Amino acid sequence: MDLLDPKNDYVFKRLFADSPELLAELISAVRKDEPPLQVLQVLNPRILPEDLTGKPIELDVLARDSTGRLFNVEVQVQRHPRWSARSTFYLSRMLSTQIEAGQSYVALKPVVGVHLLDFDLFESHPSALWQFEMRDRRHPAVRLGDELTLHVVELPKADRLARMRDDWGGEASAGAGADVDANVDGDVVNAASRPLKAWIAFLKHWKEAQEMSDVTYPPVQQAMKKLQDLSRNEEDRYRALAREKALYDELTMLRDAREEGREEGREEGREEGREEGIEEGAKAGRRSTLTRLLTRRFGPLSEETQQRLQGATLVQLDLWFDRAIDAPTLEAVFHGH
Repeated sequence: MDLLDPKNDYVFKRLFADSPELLAELISAVRKDEPPLQVLQVLNPRILPEDLTGKPIELDVLARDSTGRLFNVEVQVQRHPRWSARSTFYLSRMLSTQIEAGQSYVALKPVVGVHLLDFDLFESHPSALWQFEMRDRRHPAVRLGDELTLHVVELPKADRLARMRDDWGGEASAGAGADVDANVDGDVVNAASRPLKAWIAFLKHWKEAQEMSDVTYPPVQQAMKKLQDLSRNEEDRYRALAREKALYDELTMLRDAREEGREEGREEGREEGREEGIEEGAKAGRRSTLTRLLTRRFGPLSEETQQRLQGATLVQLDLWFDRAIDAPTLEAVFHGH
């Protein structure tokens, strides 16, 4: 049987939104220095037909624990432009929309992001596990508060490190082993706990029967069984394929639009034959590309929006293009600029 990829965000959501106990185990494995989650309620368990062709963020898993903390769990297979800005924006929105004007800030509950990346975010740094939060730059031991926290796991790097027997100073198996520390290029790299190693093995080696047979961690065994059941279901296979195709088409459209914009800019610049003409040609190409993207995502553009694009600088057009890839609304594309 050809298993579905658990990193396909439709499959990921089916695996974890339907099984809050598995989601709690995954979050607890990533946040291994925090007490395990006891009760978790998934807030967006449904997958609507339009989600399969929408932007990736629509298939994230949102949950709340018994203390009221909110969790945003996602898997990303492509490195999008301004990835950090997008992640910060959505976590901040989860925080800000908890209360309305005039309500007490006491009602705010912490927001925790758990983002699993199938690419190396920091290619030149040996660490693969990250925890970002508000701390003082000169005194990092001083934490401002627990309102926003983002945990990031670079899956390819974490998988490579987990298999470096010599560097990790212990066995390489994802299914057994205690926490260990290693020193790579002079930097201390914290090894994943046994549960997190097992989850990393599941997300990276789900197709390898021998590899997965060595993973003895019960929650991952349960997730593997659920993945096999999903893979046998024809409707789930169709929806996973539809999701994969939609993301591929989106990336292809963006690449083609960028190239067409560059070519239009070069052509207009050649026709003008002057430095000013080259810059105007570049702007015209970017403007055409951005117009196509905005129209595809949000529908026909108003006269006001078209005028705004017409008067934009090259820097603004590039910034808006990056935002337009996954902005939730047309207003968010232009927010603050």
